Amino acid sequence: MEDVDVIIIGGGAAGLMCAAGAVKRGRRVLVLERNAQVAQKVRISGGGRANFTNLHASPANFLSDNPHFCVSALKRYTQRDFIALVEKHGIAYHEKTLGQLFCDDSAQQIIDMLLAEAAGADIRTAVSVTKVAKDGERFRVHTDKGMFSGSALVIATGGPSIPKMGASRFAYDIAKQFGLRVVTPRPGLVPLTFDRDMLATLDGLSGVSVAATATLGKARFAEALLFTHRGLSGPVVLQISSYWRPGDTILFDLLPGTDLFGMLKDMKQDQPKKEVPTALAQVLPKSLAQRLCEWTGCLGRLADQPDKRLRALGTQVNAWAVTPAGSEGERTAEVTVGGVDTRDLSSKTMEARDVPGLYFIGEGVDVTGHLGGFNFQWAWASGHACGEVV
Repeated sequence: MEDVDVIIIGGGAAGLMCAAGAVKRGRRVLVLERNAQVAQKVRISGGGRANFTNLHASPANFLSDNPHFCVSALKRYTQRDFIALVEKHGIAYHEKTLGQLFCDDSAQQIIDMLLAEAAGADIRTAVSVTKVAKDGERFRVHTDKGMFSGSALVIATGGPSIPKMGASRFAYDIAKQFGLRVVTPRPGLVPLTFDRDMLATLDGLSGVSVAATATLGKARFAEALLFTHRGLSGPVVLQISSYWRPGDTILFDLLPGTDLFGMLKDMKQDQPKKEVPTALAQVLPKSLAQRLCEWTGCLGRLADQPDKRLRALGTQVNAWAVTPAGSEGERTAEVTVGGVDTRDLSSKTMEARDVPGLYFIGEGVDVTGHLGGFNFQWAWASGHACGEVV
């Protein structure tokens, strides 16, 4: 059995960030990664260029049953701190949209940076953990490559989203083993799906994209919406999906900033002979405009449409009420909403309140960011908070 100070299970963004902090404090650190390579989610993020943080990151960009939990870590390690680290390593980057920062070159640069910062840690890949136990003040970790012992154990294995990359429910299993509660996990940042009847109604629209707003309760986002052969996707749908629960109805405005009914009434006065689908196609993709007119029976000339019918078309566009049948699930979800209950963790250190020496960081914790680099910022911040004390 090999003895170290800190065992980190999970060599992703949060785990490597924690390792870097602990090594700098002189701790003997062992990182155990299930995959053949570390930081797989970093590697594929941002189309291979890593959307590594967001200029506008704040606690308001995160979901949790306890929205105040993330405040401490995010304030102590901000996006500006991570940007400074990126610049220290000479990595060129750019802002794409809405504060999202990407490497100019490759996500591998971020991985190399993390490995350089964690130099001195013993990082082992292709290791499967089979059992975890606590013996007095030390943790024993059994693996297919031997047994390890450490005074601190950090669980940084993320959530179950994108299982093809080795994602699992390991963090939740360990939490439950040691008596911590788990907020029921569900897919987040995930495309939404429709039932067969709705798909038939939308047939032929796959690939059509529009700027839209999505509203569900107090959550509201404004980005692109994409019709797919399964339902809806695009940034605005991914964002609102993290707030969606089965049975919830989402309101979409497919023409934000424009009162369509008012616009059509004016056109009815000025261009009465214009066909309604033609008029709508001036502001929406032609195929979508035609389908919307068919749904509401607004076919023919504007002059022939009663205001009631034009109003119905306006509502269909400006307040389209959608009740999805489901989502595409963990297979395509970018993150998992829910996780280890923050009531059982210290917001300053990420340590389990009733299990000294046990820590949970990253996506496995019930803190989920919006789309656009926020989840990586939580990985950096929670990993840093843990690495400073572990």
